[in-house]
Amino acid sequence: MDYQIRQDNLPYKNETDLIINASIEVHKALGCGFLEIVYKDALCIEFERRGYFLEREKYYPVYYKDILLPHSFYADFIVFDTVILEVKSKSGIANEDLAQTINYLKCSECKVGLVLNFGKPTLEIRRVIL
Repeated sequence: MDYQIRQDNLPYKNETDLIINASIEVHKALGCGFLEIVYKDALCIEFERRGYFLEREKYYPVYYKDILLPHSFYADFIVFDTVILEVKSKSGIANEDLAQTINYLKCSECKVGLVLNFGKPTLEIRRVIL
């Protein structure tokens, strides 16, 4: 039996739609082929112009059995204080990118992540829900 996720039941659907729309605008303006950092800079401008609350390169510690590890991670963006946004610029979104985002969700206690790939002629979008 096939199961489909109903689009109206997605957590933070409004927020992720707003992020995706802003990202499409960035992709339309810049196209593909730039480094990730260029798209991150442009996203900052676009999000701020639209009045979206965001944190860039947000620090998250990583624990192992209640012990703080010497290495942590920095999420590309936390938008609306609810959605982790990972920006890529490569030939495609890999399973490793999705796994990375799942781990970021676990550390951050966020429930929804977006992986956006600007490296193709059409913006590639993957939603990750924990």
